[in-house]
This record gives sequence, C-alpha cells and structure tokens, in this order.
Amino acid sequence: MKTLNLFKYIGVSAICLVLNGCSDFIDNAPDDQLTLEMVFNDKTRTEDWLANIYSRVPDPYWGYANKIGWEIAGDDMTASQRWVQWWGGTLLNFRVGNFYTSSDWDARFWNELPQRIRSAYILINNAHANPLQKVTEEDIETMRNECRFLIAYYYWTMTEAYGSVPYFGDVVDVNAPLEEMTVGQMAFDDMVDMLDKQLLELSGKLPAKWEEAFFGRATSIACLAVRARMLLFAASPLVNGNEMYKGFLNNDGKERFNSAYDPNKWKKAADACKLLIDKAHEAGHGLYYEYINGKIDPFMSCYNLQLKKTSEGNNEILFARPDCNYGDWEGHSTPRGCGGNGGYGVTQGLVDAFFMKNGQSPILGYNADGSPVINEASGYTEKGFSAEPEIRETNWDPCRKYQGVKSGQITTPNTFNMYSNREPRFYLAVLYNGAWFHQEGRMTEMMSNQADGGPTHDAPQNGYLNRKKISLESIPRDGKRPYRPGILYRMGEAYLNYAEALNECEPGNKDIILYLNKIRERAGIPEYGTGTDNNGFQRIPYTDNQATVRELIRKERRVELCCEGIRYHDVRRWKLGEELLNGYDYGMNFGGTEYSDDASNSNAFFVRSKCLLRAFQKKQYWMPIHQSEVDKDPTLVQAPFWNTNE
Repeated sequence: MKTLNLFKYIGVSAICLVLNGCSDFIDNAPDDQLTLEMVFNDKTRTEDWLANIYSRVPDPYWGYANKIGWEIAGDDMTASQRWVQWWGGTLLNFRVGNFYTSSDWDARFWNELPQRIRSAYILINNAHANPLQKVTEEDIETMRNECRFLIAYYYWTMTEAYGSVPYFGDVVDVNAPLEEMTVGQMAFDDMVDMLDKQLLELSGKLPAKWEEAFFGRATSIACLAVRARMLLFAASPLVNGNEMYKGFLNNDGKERFNSAYDPNKWKKAADACKLLIDKAHEAGHGLYYEYINGKIDPFMSCYNLQLKKTSEGNNEILFARPDCNYGDWEGHSTPRGCGGNGGYGVTQGLVDAFFMKNGQSPILGYNADGSPVINEASGYTEKGFSAEPEIRETNWDPCRKYQGVKSGQITTPNTFNMYSNREPRFYLAVLYNGAWFHQEGRMTEMMSNQADGGPTHDAPQNGYLNRKKISLESIPRDGKRPYRPGILYRMGEAYLNYAEALNECEPGNKDIILYLNKIRERAGIPEYGTGTDNNGFQRIPYTDNQATVRELIRKERRVELCCEGIRYHDVRRWKLGEELLNGYDYGMNFGGTEYSDDASNSNAFFVRSKCLLRAFQKKQYWMPIHQSEVDKDPTLVQAPFWNTNE
C-alpha cells in the first residue's frame, strides 16, 4: 500500500464504528454512518482505519511530559505544581504520593489502547485485496502485520504500566457471555513470553525500512527494538527475583510475578539486544554523527539526532511517531519572558549527573543534609563565575548575536562555575540562569521578579528549564517551531541496553565497554580503558568488575537518555524508587533576587535549595487500575499494595 499517511485520522462516522465495534451498531447503523463492508471495500477508508490504530502510539514530547507523565514521575524533569489545577490527570500528584485508585490519569491506557487493539483485530479479519483500487494481497498482509505489531506494542505498553492486564487474541463479541469478556489478567512472565514470540516472528515479516513518505510505520527493526527493551525490563530486579510480590495472585490463582530469580533472563535480553543491533546495522542504522574539521562534533551530533528526520541522514531512529506536540514541549521549556510558558524544567539531580568535559563525574554522592560530595579530580566547583567565554570546537552556536561572539562559543562570561567545563550533552539539555538566549538578544533572567523568574508559577520552579530536543531555529514569539520527529526507540539506547544486559549475564565481556564507549565517543568525552581513545583523549581507568561497570552504565544511561521518557522506567525496573524518588528535589534558590553564590545571603540565587518534597511508596512501582474498572470486572485484581496502607 503506497499512500497511507500517518498524520491523517479516521473520519467521525468511522470513529464511532471503531469505538463501538459491535454487531448491533452495524446492523442498526443509519444511512450516513459507515459499515465494516463500506470501510474495507474502500482503499482510503481502510488506510484511515489503520492510521487510527497508529494514533495511540505515545507522543514522546508533550505526551511523556504531561498526558502520560513519565517525565514528571521520574527524577530528571520538573513541572509547575499549578499544572495540577489545569490538568488534573497528570502524574504531579503521583509524584508527591497523593494518588489513589480513584485518581484520573490522562494516559488512559486501560481504556483507549484496548480500543485500538480491537480495531486492529477488525482490520486483520476484514481487510482484503481490492484490485480495482490497486490494493494487492501483499499490501493487505503487510497491513495485517502492522496491526499485529501494534497489538503487541500496545499490550506491552499496558503491561509495563500496570504489571498485568487481560489478553484477548481476537475480537470479542459484545453480546458474548460475561465469562468470555471478563478473563482476568495474565501473569507478567506469560505476557512477556507471548509478546516475545510475536515480535520475533513479525520481525521476519515486516520490511526493515520504508520510504520516507511512510515514516513511522512498523518495521522489522521496530519489532526487535520493542522486544529488546521489553526483555531488559523483564530481566531487571523489579520483576526478576523480587520477593516483595511473592504470593500476590491474579484471579486465576497464578502468581502475577515470578519471585524466583532467573539469571537466564539477562542472557535472553542480551541476545535480543545484540540481534537488534546486528539487524539494525544491516538495515543501515547507526549512531548519528556530524563532523567538524574531520572530527566528530559532539554538540551537533547529539543536538541533531533529536531534531533531524531519516531523510536528513538520521539513521539512529529505530521507531518514531511522525506527528507530535513538540510545540507545547518547547513552549513550556521557553522562558516566560521570551515568548514561552517557562514552567517545565530539569532537576538539580540531572544537572549534577552530567559529566565534566574531562569525562569525570562532578558529584560522587550526597551528604545527609543534601549537600554534594564533590569529585575533586573532575575539576568541578560550585563557587564563583567565569571570567571568559567558553570556546569548543563545534558548529553549535547558542551564543549567536552575542556582542563579539567567537566561533564555537557556548557560554558567556559571568556564567556560574557549576555550569562551566561540562560535557556537551549538559548544554544541550539544561537552560540555566544567565545563559544567552539569542532569540531575545539577552541572557536568561530567572531570578525572582525578573523577566523569566517568579513569583509566578510560569517560571522555573527550581531555577532551570529544559533544553533537550529544543531547536535553536525556533522563534517563540512568532510561533515558529521547526518540525522534529518523535523518537521512541533509537540506536544509542540499544547500545546501552546491550551493555547493561551483557554485564549482568557475562561480566567482563569486552563488548560491554566497547558499546558504552561508543556513546561516550559520540558525546565528546574520554572513553574508559587505557591509552588514548579515538578522539585523542586519555582514557579513564576503571575497575572491571560487575558492580563498578553497572554503575558506569547507569550513569551513562541517565545523561544520554535524559528527557526521553526512559528514566522513570529505569528507576522502577532497578527497584530504586524508594531511594531515588523520595525526599526533596533540589535546585537553585527560586526566590533569589541577587546574581550571587553566597550561601549566607538568603537572596542569593546560585545556592542549592530544597524545592518539591517527593514521596514514593512501594505500591507506586505499578500504576493502579482505576477503581471503576475493578468494580465493573470481578476478575480484575488491583495492582500490588494499592488496596493497603503500605
């Protein structure tokens, strides 16, 4: 099929059919509404039907930030608490422990994804070749396989959120007996095993790539990417040997989670990740690079991998949503005095996580009072301000229009030293007070009563705004926001997934550091090992044992994949929620009115300060099923601990 446009949505009458999907509706449909026969006898309507099934692929911009809320639930990004008043279904209340089985969640996975799954089954059962409209049986079989992929993907999306969901292998007649419609939930491992087989089989049937006009359609590589991430999750401590769930049963009497540790799950995950990498390489995928003077330009490479399409040479993308709400993402990341809303930022914890330009971690941990344990070898300091602009070898030009700007200038004089000499990815993700904002021809002014600061809630709640996936070509006041794809899976993650899984099942394997170093090389920081690396840096020695390398991988994941909807799931699957998602988020002094780092001055802005107090209980590893759904279906068993005070 050659004309499916994933930007297009199904017509109103057909939507009614999708959402009802029952024989009574069809039999009694008025003349101005569509029947299944009318839909699948027409090429355009069939394509619209398929596009509607794709329409619930998550939006990794505003969807992850607001509607779904994975970024809000994690520890990398923050949002104005006033969003609770505007959008009550966000996870802001979840973040502070004020969430219940009766709380609304705008993701609506439980209601809306099954609708798309049902629609996918309807297409599989009813779509057919149409020679008069040049629709071949091969076209139809490809569409069926796309539907099978989306069914598996949506079931995993729900399982990842809830831990256990009912599974239906076909359309269920709405007039069927109650026992056929209320089947209870499937055990986590059983669902993973079934989806694993389905995705692997589909990877041999779907094309490895599409022409650019069909960007966003399912491929064999997308199947392997979803499968690899799923198996990594399934091998992780939350669901592999976690005795916390021992004895927790589904309606059928089977344990929801297998509490016995299975080391082979890590081997299975590693093999899946390696298969993905190999097949992706064969299909032309790889890390995205840009160069300057014959060398990797880490700024432009990491910047444009988020903004460029495959037609522009970005072969790092493995699966993406073509139409996303990056406008709201960018608007809320833009200072309020610069034509934006200014309420969406990053945490001090993420600021601390980025490496220095010498590849060292600036912060080794935190004291009981929240103060940082500084790594003196990194050259990091939280005192003073820069005397000179910082110059790097790059074509990235955030300081354009600055008076006397120099080639490769990434900061201006008088930048707080906390933000000096950091790795390239830091500057691409963090907009701090005193950064040059070229669209306005001035520095950001985030102190209280300044243009971009408080006391309004439309300001950085902890002194930072997000800069990840933000285009320098945007003009906020004119509403100009260049297109960018919504990347859901990419090669950089695949490399890190493989390194992690391999470290757990075969510590010491040379591929672990090889793939970890590929990420660091592209990021423009020294690799791990001995001697000189590919960028001419002296490599950083490390101890080659499992625990040490595990920590190196986790640190790299946080900075490489930050603000991409992955961090919260990492914290969950590592079973670190109680440790990392409890206590205060920190930032700069939101109420500060002076451009100072004097900790004894209550008006000094550049002082670590407590912001939002978070709360995480063990029940929050899984989203609860809304109580109204449990009340309707006696076979549903609520997620662990949501019906207790634990």
